[in-house]
Amino acid sequence: MTAPSVSVVIITRDRRPELLQTLDRLQDLVGGREFRELVVVDNASTDGSAAAVRERFPDVRVLALPENLAAAGRTVGARATDADLVAFADDDSWWEAGALPLAADLFRTHARLGLLHARIVVHPGERTDPVCLQMARGWHKAGTPGPAVLGHLACGVVVRREAYLGVGGYDRTLGVGGEERLLALDLAAAGWDQAYVEDVVAHHQPSASREAAPRRRARCRRNDCLTAVLRLPAGRAARECAGFVREAGRDPASRAELLPFLRRLPRALARRRPVPAEVVEQLRRAEATAFSGSRV
Repeated sequence: MTAPSVSVVIITRDRRPELLQTLDRLQDLVGGREFRELVVVDNASTDGSAAAVRERFPDVRVLALPENLAAAGRTVGARATDADLVAFADDDSWWEAGALPLAADLFRTHARLGLLHARIVVHPGERTDPVCLQMARGWHKAGTPGPAVLGHLACGVVVRREAYLGVGGYDRTLGVGGEERLLALDLAAAGWDQAYVEDVVAHHQPSASREAAPRRRARCRRNDCLTAVLRLPAGRAARECAGFVREAGRDPASRAELLPFLRRLPRALARRRPVPAEVVEQLRRAEATAFSGSRV
């Protein structure tokens, strides 16, 4: 069997300088050598990102969206390509040379592998992301190429396109920030394996323009609660939501996310589909041994 084909999908919004730098780093890998094509999904940027990419990188496919779909923009990109695998990146992350061919070979030899998580090297300093150190302590599952995980960082994963689109991709309800747990639960419920592989490497240089840590933390907590409403047992969902409301009473950043949470709650309740008990058990094991939620 030949190795499956790979496309890289990047989502971006109003980070033109970082996006162009990332594309510079990825250009040496494109052209049939390491992946088939590079797709940039522009989430309604106002800084001319789409035009700049088209001018400087004519071989990159640009999908300029009329509205900001946030993390769900990745699904637009995944639908636009016909590659077997989709490697996600952000406008401040990129793949190391040799990483994607190695990932493709692992997907070829592990038929039920739905998501592979790379070791993410953080710049400056080139240190392994602490989340990856947690993942390395994950539990062993027969048939997977590394420790099993039930959570991920979207800037460093490769997904089997069939699996990703089969469960609907990243949910638009959540926006961005902590959107990964819902996808991980849905992949597990559909029977797909998810694994951390240390030898597959991605790089991340966190944007200087990203939100402050307290706001990111609050948004991740908001989305963890919405994910619990969508997929977890009622008791746990109620406890997580009650805890978030209490946090909002004393934390300004959480308070700022309370109204967005309440606006999304009816949609989450209407679309509630609890995962099977065995997936809840997998989540318990992940929480005990490895990363399973949202990096803040």
